[in-house]
Amino acid sequence: MVDQLAFTQENKERIQSVENSFGPSGKSLFRPGRVLIGEGRLMKLCRRRPQPKVFYLFNDILVYGSIILHGRWHKNQQVISLEDIQLEDLEDGVGMENQWLIRTPRKSFYVSAASVEEKHAWMEHIEDCRSKQLQHAGCQPGCTFATTWIPDQASAICMRCSKTFRVNKRRHHCRRCGFVVCNTCSKNRAVICHISTKPVRVCRLCHLSLQDHGALTQDEVRSRGDSDGRNCSDEYELVMPEYEATIDDEADERVDDHAPNKWVESQINSWSPYNYLKPHHQSPNLTGLSNHLT
Repeated sequence: MVDQLAFTQENKERIQSVENSFGPSGKSLFRPGRVLIGEGRLMKLCRRRPQPKVFYLFNDILVYGSIILHGRWHKNQQVISLEDIQLEDLEDGVGMENQWLIRTPRKSFYVSAASVEEKHAWMEHIEDCRSKQLQHAGCQPGCTFATTWIPDQASAICMRCSKTFRVNKRRHHCRRCGFVVCNTCSKNRAVICHISTKPVRVCRLCHLSLQDHGALTQDEVRSRGDSDGRNCSDEYELVMPEYEATIDDEADERVDDHAPNKWVESQINSWSPYNYLKPHHQSPNLTGLSNHLT
């Protein structure tokens, strides 16, 4: 009983520490029954290149954000319910070793760990917590996930009109197919229910496809500019589910894109290992982990 009370207090302090690291812009994470399972740093493939992110695994959610000061301050908190996650193991890619894919209804993205042992630990613990959460909630896993975005550097031309990207011809992404497209080829907006309740950018081909399938109404899709004739910003503010930050990842990536490559490389070399906290009554009870994880 004493040990259980001590753990409860320790767990509460850990969660409070995670909350504090995101400052006033972060969401409250503490709730009865929530346990911090593990924490560490992963590389997340963003629009322009991989970026170091901090990840926190709880028994019911996965939290990640950008790193301001290692171990102390973070920003752009993103929170994903484990019930909405699907993992896919991947082979090593160029510049992304020990990688796997995290699919969610709103956004799907690639992440990589510093070692294959850490990759396996992350994936096994996430899957175990997800299975327990689904069993506890008595629900089935989701089947609708956002497409992964093709990185900016993967194409020097618009993948619809084949025109070359320039300073005055910026890259954008279709939220439905993930293609890299120019503004001219992605002026349309459409509601994609599992991503946002507001219209988001779609390429002309996806726009036509949605129309052909009767998935659009006049109120759900429009070209640049809203129904009142006012110009819309490049990116709509998305309405996120509970605990999801209202800041789009793109805003964070635009800031990070100005960081020197040497700084990013230094972060890769100084990764902190995945820390599995082993809470006694929530232990995934997995075997085969390296000694420093067990």
